[in-house]
Amino acid sequence: MKIVILGAGQVGSSVAEQLVSEDDEITLVDSDAVRLARLQDHLDLRTVVGNAALPSVLARAGAEDADLLIAVTQSDETNLCACRTARTLFRTPKCIARLRSADYVSFPELLAPENFAVDFSICPEQIVTDYIVKLIELPEALQVLEFADGLLSLVGVCAVEGGPLVGHPIADLRRHLPKLDARITAIYRRDQAIVPEGGTCIEAGDEVFCLAATRDLRAVMRELRGRDRPTRRILIAGGGNIGERLALATQHGYHVKVIERDEARAKEIGARLTDALVLVGDGSDENLLWAEGIEDIDFFLALTPDDENNILSAMLAKDLGARRVLALINRRIYVDLVQRDRIDVAISPAQVSIGSLLAHVRRGDVAAVHSLRRGAAEALELVVHGDITTSKAVGRRIGELDLPHGVTVGAVVRQGEAGRGSADRPRVLMAHHDILIEAEDHLILFLVSKALVAKVERYFQVGLGFF
Repeated sequence: MKIVILGAGQVGSSVAEQLVSEDDEITLVDSDAVRLARLQDHLDLRTVVGNAALPSVLARAGAEDADLLIAVTQSDETNLCACRTARTLFRTPKCIARLRSADYVSFPELLAPENFAVDFSICPEQIVTDYIVKLIELPEALQVLEFADGLLSLVGVCAVEGGPLVGHPIADLRRHLPKLDARITAIYRRDQAIVPEGGTCIEAGDEVFCLAATRDLRAVMRELRGRDRPTRRILIAGGGNIGERLALATQHGYHVKVIERDEARAKEIGARLTDALVLVGDGSDENLLWAEGIEDIDFFLALTPDDENNILSAMLAKDLGARRVLALINRRIYVDLVQRDRIDVAISPAQVSIGSLLAHVRRGDVAAVHSLRRGAAEALELVVHGDITTSKAVGRRIGELDLPHGVTVGAVVRQGEAGRGSADRPRVLMAHHDILIEAEDHLILFLVSKALVAKVERYFQVGLGFF
């Protein structure tokens, strides 16, 4: 697939790196020649220096031959203009735009083909905010990812000594929770992936990924960690775009405080928050943290634009007694380093938001994509098409699928059928070896390595006889 990416910032470079590894033909456009040169040093892609909204620059980038244009510059206006230009002048078949302002998203008719011609829009800041809200609701989780329109969730959690399932085989999960259906899809032990089987024992320190109905997640997590205290008090360091969105989303359900260094910005967001306290100060100020009762804070979140400041303030808050801390970190190498130390959760905004883009790039019909373990692994919701003669999956049982090693089927989501109760309500079938796969089923797949993506796409391709 030929893809033109506009913007070589955190989102654009992360998308480019992901797609290059999947053998897509990538052209990256940015006005910063030095940044493009650095990326080209270690990525097999083509670069074009220039203003992404100009027709001449899009022409040099190959918009005329592109299958997809992804506009993810820092400017909403540039992204919208580029999509309109690509569709009008070059007939680019599909355009995706990053839109940070809610104003544009509030008027979807603006994005229609006859206007800005945006087929799909993403707001990374809102995606990250929604992701953090789920972590606040399940404070001991490392990741919480939804599938099947929220019916199912995949949760990543670190198993601890004292959890009922720790030290026992996975098969005991059904005995412990006889009324719930859950599936452990992967285990990472000392950073090595283990494909789980019924006899696999859970050890303290294992990073365990479990798929279950969203309503049952707390019960499943108790098996791995025992009982945990719910979140009540939240302290947010950083009143930027994400910090403000998070405060707005949580202020009515929790006791929320925001620390913002810039006094004018603090007053601005304070006027929009009705049930949260906004303080002027530095999140890495030890005296301020003590004054605000850091030892009683259930969740401290460092969300400033400065990676080093977020790391420092999160580690300081943890040392001063905050029960759980999260740091927003743009540089992925930092994420890998600090989550092994004194920071409970370190997240990369680009890695969190990339799944929304990948779902529109993947070959085949993909309903959802989630990047796991800082981009090393992946979870897919894939729609099965074809029939028994044109598909390797339709008409076969899960146990008969010849999937690559490291790929696990977690669940099957089957759309409701007329005459069987609610025609619109899907049925969730947790994966067992004897489940027969039908056309249009949604399969939830866990891939221990993103290198397996291409093999999975080929396996589920429909034969030409189907068309």
